[in-house]
Amino acid sequence: MVMTIGLTYDLRSEYLSMGFTEDETAEFDREDTIEAIESALQTLGHRTERVGNAKQLAAALVEKRRWDLVFNIAEGLHGIGREAQVPALLDLYDIPYTFSDPLVMALTLHKGMTKHVIRDAGVPTADFAVLTSAQETGSISFDPPYFVKPVAEGTGKGVSPDSIVQCRENLPGVCRRLIASYGQPVLVESFLSGREFTTAIIGTDREAACLGTMEVLLLSKAEQGIYSYVNKKLWEDRVKYELVRPEADPVVAQAENVALKAWRVLGCRDAGRVDIRCDEKGAAMFIEVNPLAGIHPTHSDLPIICNLQGIPFVRLIERIVASAARRVREAGR
Repeated sequence: MVMTIGLTYDLRSEYLSMGFTEDETAEFDREDTIEAIESALQTLGHRTERVGNAKQLAAALVEKRRWDLVFNIAEGLHGIGREAQVPALLDLYDIPYTFSDPLVMALTLHKGMTKHVIRDAGVPTADFAVLTSAQETGSISFDPPYFVKPVAEGTGKGVSPDSIVQCRENLPGVCRRLIASYGQPVLVESFLSGREFTTAIIGTDREAACLGTMEVLLLSKAEQGIYSYVNKKLWEDRVKYELVRPEADPVVAQAENVALKAWRVLGCRDAGRVDIRCDEKGAAMFIEVNPLAGIHPTHSDLPIICNLQGIPFVRLIERIVASAARRVREAGR
């Protein structure tokens, strides 16, 4: 079915021109990402219309502009619920869209809340605590080493070699710096020293399936021990992404089982990523989920997994749209 599809996104260059910093705009998209999505949708026969960010969407809705479907990759700007802003507006006007709903978007951006839900559902994850001040570090019941990061950031923001804390005495200082820098609580976890994977998921609920898994291997130039903001940004000469298969590696099979269970428990939709890391015994543990994963055709993890398997970018976009359209049909809209 040919549709008119609106595109919602936060264009990084627009925010930089308004005076926002590189760090503040790290999660936002480049022009070539929007061009690639638009081109893929048009190749599939759809009509496209660029809408823009949440404020631009609000203005368009007031002007009574409507679309059959919105392809939403808008990250939002303010607050822990920022990724929920565009989905909430579209729900208000009963306009269908790709990817997850406001509840899932708000929940999963808060990594501590997500881990509470995950742990209660029986999905393995490391011990953790959410701290609003450095004074609370004395209440942590598990032993070092620790891993510390802002509770509600993406793209590795706030993650650096200092995030690995080897002794309890150093924990308050690290927490204090991150809380001051990002104006939000921190997540303190038991540091997982094993292998790291990211698993691509396609589909919703019972139809969700693992699209593929790649192992994150840090090269000699990388900041060691962590998939940090700098390592992600400069991945070409710091990180090797290796496609791994569950039929050949039981640890990968375990990781994919954890990822798929987490995806379904949280109610994520259409496509995204789940990050997994192993403990010192090799057991796969849930780290976090990204229901609004980056979708640059060559630089983002989800398309990279597809590229490693020979899945063209246009086919990934096709499957995302098909998953969303199926949900719309089942809802009788």
